[in-house]
Amino acid sequence: MEELDPTQYYNNRLASLASLPTSPYSQMFRVSMTFDHYREKFKGLSNGERLAETTVSLAGRVMSKRASGSKLVFYSLESAEGTIQAVSDARSLVGGNFAAVHANIKRGDVVGVSGNPGMSNRGELSIFVKEIILLAPCLYMLPKGGKNRDEQATWRPGKPRNPNAYVLKEQETRYRLRFLDIIVNPEVKFVLETAHSAVNYIRSFLDQRGFREVETAILNSKAGGAAARPFNTHHDASEMDMSLRIAPELQLKQLLVAGYNGVYEVDKQFRNEGMDLTHNPEFTTCEFYSAYSDYHDLMTMTEELLSGLVKKITGGYTVSYHSDGYDSPPVEIDFTPPFRRIEMVKGLEDTMGIELPKDLASEEANEFLKKTCEARGVYCAPPLTTSRLLDKLVGHYLEETCVNPAFIIDHPLIMSPLAKQHRSKPGLTERFELFVNKHELVNAYTELNNPVEQRDRFVQQLKDRQGGDDEAMVLDEDFVKAMEYGLPPCAGWGMGIDRLVMLLTDSLNIKEVLLCPAMKPPEAVPPPNEKGTPQV
Repeated sequence: MEELDPTQYYNNRLASLASLPTSPYSQMFRVSMTFDHYREKFKGLSNGERLAETTVSLAGRVMSKRASGSKLVFYSLESAEGTIQAVSDARSLVGGNFAAVHANIKRGDVVGVSGNPGMSNRGELSIFVKEIILLAPCLYMLPKGGKNRDEQATWRPGKPRNPNAYVLKEQETRYRLRFLDIIVNPEVKFVLETAHSAVNYIRSFLDQRGFREVETAILNSKAGGAAARPFNTHHDASEMDMSLRIAPELQLKQLLVAGYNGVYEVDKQFRNEGMDLTHNPEFTTCEFYSAYSDYHDLMTMTEELLSGLVKKITGGYTVSYHSDGYDSPPVEIDFTPPFRRIEMVKGLEDTMGIELPKDLASEEANEFLKKTCEARGVYCAPPLTTSRLLDKLVGHYLEETCVNPAFIIDHPLIMSPLAKQHRSKPGLTERFELFVNKHELVNAYTELNNPVEQRDRFVQQLKDRQGGDDEAMVLDEDFVKAMEYGLPPCAGWGMGIDRLVMLLTDSLNIKEVLLCPAMKPPEAVPPPNEKGTPQV
């Protein structure tokens, strides 16, 4: 019987391994096939059938160990591809003392097995062990209990799930020791792999339409392309201050100047902002830019991309999402196109029963919005720029109505320093944001391609920055110079991959869908005990 005290177990395991005549940490083990290949090749065996003339080698982690008498041991071996049963019979084991060999193998250990494929009498595909080797011991007790592993392993994106039923529940431990989270909570693997599937679909969608994937710089002398606070650093060799990328937009649009008709990048962005359920300072996006297109074209593309992606990954157009927590019923979010369109200014006026000033860039408009927010109890943190005040009102009155995908369109010029003026609505731009489940997922617009006007807008942003808005854009003369060579009419689009994966996997915290989420420095975080909570 294994001791349940974690510290004693750890010390005992170290002592036991130190007494072995050879190192339990193997140099290598030759695996003849993957678990997926094994299941596919031998799934047609009959109950009780065993291929005595065929020998294969598999490797995995021991997730359960069960003895049947003194001469028979059953193991459940697990890899990223699922579980295979290994059956070891004293009569078949080659070399070594049966009891001694199995005494040294504990739950959590990584082992290699060689043996014959077969089907158990109960119809479970197995490998009947001729040799079993300890490859890498686990020094800790893995948490036990909780939801059935086979049930977890059948969960798929788009369906409701319940992390409250995980074996390892404590979030601090789960996010810091993500490898352990994946080992004991097999559902997490599918959550994290959904991002990979989504990115592959997006790449294929754009490749098929003639876009070229590129890579732009992460370190820049200026952080431009978005209204956000950057991470700043210093390059010692060149004695130059630099910033981590907050968006690749300005560099991607320069490639349209160079003659590319369509470019895209799946990239990491870094913004020096707070962390909450939907924000992480490092996050993944996809941005693309299409020459000779406008925002109407991109709305159509967005509908095609997202509806097709959701159907490809989930099998349908709807996903279940526990917006109010896992203890409340989930909502059904329908990605069936076309998506609803809401004109920003008209939508605000209709919803609030007011008339906004015609000149939103005026001081009078700023005062009007300040008084409106105060009267309506809508708090906006300083600086109280017109752009920030409008954004708060939109968030309070319009975004809250967007559970199913909805485009909020035609933003005021003052909110959109890189977007082209609307061709028929003075003071507005040809821009849209797509909101799903009340959160922004996509931002896109017909791009401004007039360098004189672009410089003027950058100057206005500089005034906002000097007024205390440290998220306002900086003046990027290199980008303006590129525009002066001729930026063709174009439209640009950006989507947060992590938020999309949250929707597809019913994840209420962005950390659930990040392999390595940002965490505050820990006090010493000990490994969890068998109940799934950290040791003390």
